[in-house]
Amino acid sequence: MKSETGFDHDLYRLFPTHRPRPEGEVEELERIWDNPRGWGLLTVVNNNYVGFFYVATAFLFFLLAGILALGMRVQLGAPLQEFLPQETYNQFFTMHGTVMMFLFAVPMVEAIGIMLLPQMLAARDLPFPRLSAYAFWAYFVGGLCFFASLFVGLAPDGGWFMYPPLTSIAYSPGINTDFWLLGIGFIEISAIAGAIEIIVGVLRTRAPGMTLDRMPMFAWAMLVFAVMIVIAFPSVILGTLLLELERAFNWPFFDPTRGGDPLLWQHLFWFFGHPEVYIIFLPAAGLMSMMVATVARTPLVGYRLNVLALVATGFISFGVWAHHMFTTDMPRVSAGYFSAASMAVSLPAGIQVFCWIATLAAGRIRWSVPALFIVGSILIFVMGGLTGVMVGMVPFDWQVHDTYFIVAHLHYVLLGGMVFPMFAAFYYWNGMTSRNPLSERLGRWVFWLMFTGLHVTFLPMHLTGFMGMPRRVYTYLPDRGLDLLNLVSTIGAFTIAAGVLLFLIDLARNFRFTTGHDAGNVYGGGTLEWLPTGMYSTRSIPLVRSREPLWDDPAICDDVAQGRYFLPNSATGLRETIITSPVNAEPQYMQLMPGPSPWPVGAAAFTAFFFLSLTVQAYAFAWFSGVVATVCVLRWLWETDRPIAQKEADIGAGIVVPISVTGPRGHGWWALNTLMVVMGMIAAMGAFSYLYLYGIYPEVWIDAPPLRQTALVAALLAAAMIAARLARHLLSRHEAGVFPGQGPWLTAAASAALTAGALYLDVTGWQVAGLAPADSAQGATVFAMLAYQGCLAAVGIVMALYLGLRSGRGLLTTPANVTMDVVGRFLFFAAAQGLALSLLMRTIPG
Repeated sequence: MKSETGFDHDLYRLFPTHRPRPEGEVEELERIWDNPRGWGLLTVVNNNYVGFFYVATAFLFFLLAGILALGMRVQLGAPLQEFLPQETYNQFFTMHGTVMMFLFAVPMVEAIGIMLLPQMLAARDLPFPRLSAYAFWAYFVGGLCFFASLFVGLAPDGGWFMYPPLTSIAYSPGINTDFWLLGIGFIEISAIAGAIEIIVGVLRTRAPGMTLDRMPMFAWAMLVFAVMIVIAFPSVILGTLLLELERAFNWPFFDPTRGGDPLLWQHLFWFFGHPEVYIIFLPAAGLMSMMVATVARTPLVGYRLNVLALVATGFISFGVWAHHMFTTDMPRVSAGYFSAASMAVSLPAGIQVFCWIATLAAGRIRWSVPALFIVGSILIFVMGGLTGVMVGMVPFDWQVHDTYFIVAHLHYVLLGGMVFPMFAAFYYWNGMTSRNPLSERLGRWVFWLMFTGLHVTFLPMHLTGFMGMPRRVYTYLPDRGLDLLNLVSTIGAFTIAAGVLLFLIDLARNFRFTTGHDAGNVYGGGTLEWLPTGMYSTRSIPLVRSREPLWDDPAICDDVAQGRYFLPNSATGLRETIITSPVNAEPQYMQLMPGPSPWPVGAAAFTAFFFLSLTVQAYAFAWFSGVVATVCVLRWLWETDRPIAQKEADIGAGIVVPISVTGPRGHGWWALNTLMVVMGMIAAMGAFSYLYLYGIYPEVWIDAPPLRQTALVAALLAAAMIAARLARHLLSRHEAGVFPGQGPWLTAAASAALTAGALYLDVTGWQVAGLAPADSAQGATVFAMLAYQGCLAAVGIVMALYLGLRSGRGLLTTPANVTMDVVGRFLFFAAAQGLALSLLMRTIPG
């Protein structure tokens, strides 16, 4: 019986094969997947190491942000306290929120995904291991440099939300705000790189037989999480760039005296900011769903309902952003819509909570440390969700907006929805990375200190909010009824800190890093991450027939360890994994994976130096860093599209698949599509900004350049699109081998040149029409979008030159080539997006 993709499902009956294990097979896998030692660890790309580095760094930022919170609570522990000066308190407040949201919460759940997903999916690694390494090192270098600004008096002090006009150059003339704008924009790029890796990994590297209906809940959660990042994060990237352009070049996006509007920042920021709460919660919910089943020792109740709830949460969350803006005098219709959406988004979260409760009730709970954190998380998150529904009601929000009631609500949701599940996961999956288990006795103390401390800290804040204590203030007057409540909150904060400190002591005593399962599956999980593993992940990639394979097939661990399933050895002598179809997980081809490399580290470091140099206005070094980072990226990519003589491989039981493919079946096609969604979202939010500002002051906007010039720009971009398609067609019509001429890359170069030429005409046309970026919001948005298009054109030129270099070295193979496929499709996208933006700006106002 063959599927729609041509795979014969009858072949599945051959597994397990009960083949004799050839001598030296395991040793060969260990040699191929071995990692460097000492300083060579900086070059590792394996998810076991990169994921561990990622988790450790994110937890470090959690500790640093927590220390800042303790300093703030000491300052607020009594009225008119002088522990922190006002300016320092503002820096502490801004850095605490920024680090918790941008450097801890999102990176932590992404890090856990990078660490756990390959094992859960029984893949040898994620499909782009060097991209994972780049994402981590960019985050590590950029994050530490950003936090270090606190020690030299350059930390941002405008709040983690950075509302203009308080963050404009008039009110914040120093470079403190610039550190936030460029640093956060850069860190979000790292998050997007990780999201692309996760999307392709979940959809294309699952073990054969692991259909979408058999995926672990955490894999579903990470898939929705990554898609939300791809859609939401471009908005804040655009917002930070626009505000930095206003500060650096006086382009008035948010200046109402020249046609701008400070509320535009709030729209851009909260389109990212409110979905981010669910971006943080959904992976934690996926972890909860898996741990609940193990703790209750029964399959999760309502698996499909949980999946639908994850998808619904991700969808609805993008219609909620303006509920942060109820007090900005928005139209009643808009307020009613966002209020309804704010309450509707609680429904899918409620479905998940009821499924967890039903699972715990249906099973037999074993009261371990993970079980305590799971139950505590449910209680805390439900309390935070109830206050969330309250603030979704417009009249109530008017009363408590910008008070400590909102602080209490936010922390109940984030701590209950993400931090407590994270600690549960630390104990539950500790056996994957440590030789020794963590202490159950100390773990119970950790839980009760944190659980008690959370309520002591944040429950009184609901009352201080009702009593009128505003957020973001560094002190308050005595005899207002706030003294005792604030003192209690401060005591509670130190109680939470005591629990975290005890956890660190437990880590120091018992945690010993390993890439095997020395501590074992102590809680009896039923999913694939508990298979016998090494640096190569599973010994052989199993055939999945259920959602809890280890529960349903007790022999699977032994069969996997004996190499009785897919890819029991290295078919090519290189690192490999199986790429499967996105829906039914049928084997499609075998991917050759890159090994350790210093180039991702170099690219990440110089990318960070590029943004940091822009912050301090060291433009010469910024250009140098940008060039070096580009060279490092191209150098690491040079090795990843290596042609080899072997075209097919036996992945077990005589099943033969191709080695590397292009087009829609290729995992690179999926990655590029995801990247184009990111770039398209930046353009879409730019178009929204353009139309939003035009709708406010349409009478002061000038007409576009003449129609004849618009037609010429459109013709050049259309020609660029045709040339990009032609370049790929020239390659595909030849038989297998090396392309005999320079036609494809020259055609690709022509496409890049046409896009650049159209951009030149576009810029000069607006200048002749009398538009200048510093004169009005129209000029600022037009030239900002043209600058963005210029970045894509520059990337296209670099890609075309890179393609020409590979062609000259005889690496442009036919009839398909991954590099040619990526370059051609990117050039087509760049021209198409330029055409759409140009027509929009030239037809409105027309």
